[in-house]
Amino acid sequence: MEFLELVRQRQSVRKYTDRPISRGLIDKCIEAARLAPSANNSQPWSFIIIDDETQKNQLCDRAFSGVYQSNLFVKKAPVVIVVLTEPKQIAARIGGWFRNVEYHRIDVGIACEHLILQAEELGIGTCWLGWFNEKAVKKTLELPGSAKVDIIISMGYPADDRIREKKRKTLNEVRKYL
Repeated sequence: MEFLELVRQRQSVRKYTDRPISRGLIDKCIEAARLAPSANNSQPWSFIIIDDETQKNQLCDRAFSGVYQSNLFVKKAPVVIVVLTEPKQIAARIGGWFRNVEYHRIDVGIACEHLILQAEELGIGTCWLGWFNEKAVKKTLELPGSAKVDIIISMGYPADDRIREKKRKTLNEVRKYL
């Protein structure tokens, strides 16, 4: 599949079949993320993959309760990936401080997009989530208080294979040649 077709086809999936995803395919997606570029090669990410039904349900019940319950659909996904942001590399942090840019957040975004596009190529649907109870996630996974969880990604085979129309600005609205 050509890259632009892959990007046109990719969409957030919120309804999944119960078909499991092999760890080999999950690892292929994580490998795509691992190979992403990052400021000063800092690689400020790690991934916790939850594919055990009991652990996934426990995490989802806590992470997506109360004001976050709109994302409780994640509980139906066979796999949940918790993405940790780890801004350790001092050169990237100093450069970011001078430019007022949090490069580690950009880097993690690039890595997650690599993961999501690899999943799409494999026929696996995903949904990138930023609306969840981070404290509950850290407590459930027994992460230290200093851990930063910016993103959760749900993964599964889509229950519906229709591609929705993308509502995007036109090319002329986002492009300007000089």
